Amino acid sequence: MTIRDLALPLIPDGDEARRWAEQELSDPAYQAAEPTPFDRMARAVGEFLGSLFSGSAPAALAPWMAVGVVLVLLAIVVLAVIVWGRPRRTVRSRGRVDLFGIDDARRADELRTASRAAADREDWEEAIALRFRALSRGLVERTVLDPAPGTTVHGFARQASAAFPAEGGALAHAADLFDDVRYLRRPGDATGYRSMVELDERLARTSPRFDTGDRDLGAEVAR
Repeated sequence: MTIRDLALPLIPDGDEARRWAEQELSDPAYQAAEPTPFDRMARAVGEFLGSLFSGSAPAALAPWMAVGVVLVLLAIVVLAVIVWGRPRRTVRSRGRVDLFGIDDARRADELRTASRAAADREDWEEAIALRFRALSRGLVERTVLDPAPGTTVHGFARQASAAFPAEGGALAHAADLFDDVRYLRRPGDATGYRSMVELDERLARTSPRFDTGDRDLGAEVAR
């Protein structure tokens, strides 16, 4: 064989070319590049949906395809509910909401009873604080107000004044009394307790006004 023969291109016959192609395609790099079964399924679903919404699907099959899509979506929703459960709504019970940072779920009547017991033993500070909380709890139970966490006593009094305009001054005074005995450690007395009781009783007999038509007046946090 001459040098000229070596320079000539090697041209295989048909069987040799087939054998070379099989060897080349058996390379792992080609096998790794092939689509997985998941890829094929996703492509088939995409093509199905595309044909459905593009109008290229046969007219006779289009309604059945639409039904099939709805059923598949419903099945996915049901499966998600089974796996993750139903989404939970955040619901605050109006009668159980914490008031003024105090973890006490007693109802208004229970708080009034506790307030009277404190007054009987002349613990005026406790009696005043409990009566104001009873007053506030009563308005929540009546759905007059729906205070958010962080609402202060004065913020609550301002919200209540919007529903009971004639009691705005008395509500502000009641909030001052609560602050005095609860936070400022000032002594209470029978007069302050009596004013709190009378206000609570008047509000219980009075229908609220909602000039804005909105019962959820929002929260007013400490200034």
